[in-house]
Amino acid sequence: MQRFTLPRDLYHGKGALEALKTLKGKKAIICVGGGSMKRFGFLQKAEDYLKEAGFEVKLFEGIESDPSVDTVMRGAKAMEEFGPDWIVAIGGGSPIDAAKAMWIKYEHPECTFEDMCKVFALPKLRNKAHFCAVSSTSGTATEVTAFSIITDYEKGIKYPIADFEITPDVAIVDPKLAETMPQKLVAHTGMDAMTHAIEAYVSTAHANYTDPLAIWAIRMIRRDLINSYNGDMTARDNMHDAQCLAGQAFSNASLGIVHSMAHKTGAIFADYGAHIIHGAANAMYLPKVIAFNAKDPEAKARYAQIADELKLGGETADEKIANLIALLRDMNDKLNIPHCIKHYGKDSYPTEEGFVPENVFLERLPEIAKNAIADACTLTNPRKPTQEEMEKLLKACYYDTEVDF
Repeated sequence: MQRFTLPRDLYHGKGALEALKTLKGKKAIICVGGGSMKRFGFLQKAEDYLKEAGFEVKLFEGIESDPSVDTVMRGAKAMEEFGPDWIVAIGGGSPIDAAKAMWIKYEHPECTFEDMCKVFALPKLRNKAHFCAVSSTSGTATEVTAFSIITDYEKGIKYPIADFEITPDVAIVDPKLAETMPQKLVAHTGMDAMTHAIEAYVSTAHANYTDPLAIWAIRMIRRDLINSYNGDMTARDNMHDAQCLAGQAFSNASLGIVHSMAHKTGAIFADYGAHIIHGAANAMYLPKVIAFNAKDPEAKARYAQIADELKLGGETADEKIANLIALLRDMNDKLNIPHCIKHYGKDSYPTEEGFVPENVFLERLPEIAKNAIADACTLTNPRKPTQEEMEKLLKACYYDTEVDF
């Protein structure tokens, strides 16, 4: 038996933010990030719509990119003091992910962060509050998923919280919010969405219910991402829908080791001056993981199916997969995303010498590989890597070398 869970209501299309007026309750807390939602007027609109619906409204602002355990605990305390019956998270993946974790702690104060990270083992939520997610970026799709990513900065590790309990009750997918994204964010979130869709399609938990969502998202992203990056707002609007379809697929089919590796490399080199931004990490690692997973016969057939859907040509499965990898690398080039960690430089742009020194990478490699294997997303990857294979795969992602093992 498998489970397929999505938000109870999903409002989409321009002006969908107004759906906040339909919520019923007394107190709403709005969780928001660093200021773009305020600058563009969406935060004020959200607040006004909720007040029109009869809510007393409190703001929890300033949630950082890659939200920390400390931010989660502070937000949960604010919720405990205010007592909301609706939590409304607005912005990119970070404020929505943080608000999901705050929700758990608000409902269950005894729940530790370690408890939250036990896969599909959360206690029941919705005893105190319901959850509405309003996405402003076209990538994470956390507005429809059972996932949240929180960073433990002491360990330098991103941890996925995974449980259908944190699937939002209401999702609002209004493309007007996404039209404000800066170009670099369009690139990273777009390739994050592509990774979601491809990993969901080859996941060991894929199903007839997830496959159509995944494959349609792949087709849309291939068609619209580059144009969106180059300023085409019709393509930008389409991407907001495409990433949501990808999210619906992976929330129910789960992911694979592209995400496991991205989670465990994202913050581990922060002491050397930067994070490897999640979407950029996925973009760099995806071609390597496809080559690795294609040694599994079922995964090989499904990657070839993706290539056929995209009409990439090729006579054999090997040729089709090579064409798929070439397409993804070409997209990275057009989006100004590097191909490997060694060339991942300031502001995530390609450079000859990136911010992660080779000796530091090699020194930390065994621990990164171990943690990646232990990541929740590894459970549904079509090929189970050993410690040695994961280290070799990570090296290929550092140096941009061929994966032939």
